[in-house]
Amino acid sequence: MPDSLWTALALLLILEGLLPFIAPRLWRDGFRRLTELTDGQLRFIGMLSVGVGLLGLYLAST
Repeated sequence: MPDSLWTALALLLILEGLLPFIAPRLWRDGFRRLTELTDGQLRFIGMLSVGVGLLGLYLAST
């Protein structure tokens, strides 16, 4: 189990680092837009991300 957790974390960091590495200007503009969202909008995006992640985890484990 701990090996799977470290593998998942490593993959997350790889995926998160791809956009700023490949297109830093696009990443910066997107990040700037995120900072302009309201708290409610950010919470909705967070909730949606958690939901999609849970669904993906469920599908991967079946």
